[in-house]
Amino acid sequence: MKKRRLLIRSLILLVLGIALVYTLYTNFVASKELVSAGSKAPDFVLTDLNGKKHQLSDYRGKGVILNFWGTWCEPCKREMPFIDRQYQHFSSKGVTVLAVNISESKITVQNFVDQYHLTFPVMIDKDRQVLDAYGVNPLPTSFLIDKAGKVVKVYSGQLTEGMVEKFMEQIKP
Repeated sequence: MKKRRLLIRSLILLVLGIALVYTLYTNFVASKELVSAGSKAPDFVLTDLNGKKHQLSDYRGKGVILNFWGTWCEPCKREMPFIDRQYQHFSSKGVTVLAVNISESKITVQNFVDQYHLTFPVMIDKDRQVLDAYGVNPLPTSFLIDKAGKVVKVYSGQLTEGMVEKFMEQIKP
C-alpha cells in the first residue's frame, strides 16, 4: 500500500515538473512570433482618450503609422512633436497615426497629450495585449502599415522628423 502511494505521488510530481518546465520554456526560451515587414498587421480594437473605438481594419485604404510609446520614455517624448507635425500634413493625404500607450493611467496619458498638443488618436493598451500581439520591445517602436493592412517596415527607436516624413510618404495610398 505504501509503495503504491509513493508511486502515485512520484507520478504526480513528475507530471507537475514536466508542466513547469514546458511553461518556462514556452514563456522564456521559445522565440515569440514577431510582426515583421511583409506580414499582415494583427487587427485590434482599442479606445482612445475621447472614448472612440479604433479598429485597425477600419483603416484599410489608408496608410497607418502604429506607434507604441510611454510617457516615461525620453525618445518617445522627443519624437511626438515630429509625428504630430507630419500627421497634420499627411492626414489629408490618406495617412493616419495610431499611438498606443502601454498600460499607463488615463490621466497621465491625457496630461502628456495636452502638454504636447497631440492631434492624432491616442489609445491605452491597458492589458498589453496589442503590445504582445506585435511583439514590441523596446519603446518606442513604430509599424508602417500600407493601405492593404500589410506591414511595410518596423522601426525601433526614436524617429526624426525627416524619418517620419519619409515613412508617411512611403505608406501614402
